[in-house]
This record gives sequence, structure tokens and C-alpha cells, in this order.
Amino acid sequence: MKLNQLSDNKGARKARIRVGRGIGSGKGKTGGRGVKGQKSRSGVSGIRQYEGGQMPLYMRLPKRGFNKPNRAQFVEVNVGRLQAAVDAGKLDAGKKIDVEALVEAGIVRRAKGGVRLLGVGELKSKLDLVVAHASAGAKAAVEKAGGSVTVEQAKGE
Repeated sequence: MKLNQLSDNKGARKARIRVGRGIGSGKGKTGGRGVKGQKSRSGVSGIRQYEGGQMPLYMRLPKRGFNKPNRAQFVEVNVGRLQAAVDAGKLDAGKKIDVEALVEAGIVRRAKGGVRLLGVGELKSKLDLVVAHASAGAKAAVEKAGGSVTVEQAKGE
């Protein structure tokens, strides 16, 4: 078989129907829109939501909750990921580990609002961490390994 002999299976690519291109096409004249009326005209979009003056469904249903527009966004890092980086030689366990050190090591792509430390995985190295937020399990894991966690105020909080 050669590259110039490759082709799709029959029916794999279906040609789009060109609407309004003559009676012989089968989709000419009215273009599949039926005859006259608002729905046959162009520029009609909101007619599907309109319920004839009755309160629309989307307004009848209760609304709950609130999404804070300027909420702080954290980058989540698990303690197991830190241990893997120490084992690989990307992180120096002797130095203080903050956001810049994590970005430099390639564990975090960008700082965003800070780092949130989570407790998934196992930590054997003694690490001195400076993060924006840490879960109780993550703090316990770091302290069990002999390290410390310092929680700093994050950007945007």
C-alpha cells in the first residue's frame, strides 16, 4: 500500500447539503424552511424560548449560589509529586521551596494565585515549604517527614 492510495471508507465523509441552490437540488426555493411565517425568515433566534407571554421555564426555576468573579485561583500540588521531584533531582530538599522554586523545577507551570498543597502521596524528604494554602493532611505528611509548612497570604485574597 502506498500513501497516494489511501482513502476513507465509503460514506465516511458526507458532503454538506447546499441549501437554496435551485429546485433540482431538492432543497431549493424555500430551502427546507417550509412556507412563509416568522420561522421561515432570517434573523429569528429567540422564538424557541418564547412561551407566548407565559413566564419562561428558565425564569420559573430557582436560582442558587454565587460565583465570585475575582476568586483566587490556586495551583494544586500533591506531596507525592514533590517527593518524585526530589528523587529525580529537580528539587533541592535543603533549600526553602516556594512558588518560584516549583516553577523552576517544572512542577508548576505558572504561579497563578499561589500554591495549594494537598496530601495525596507519600513524603520521605524533609522539606521547608512556603505555600499559599495547605490541607491538614498535607501539613501532617510534611511534619511527619520532619519538614515545615509556612502558609503565606496569596495574591488576590
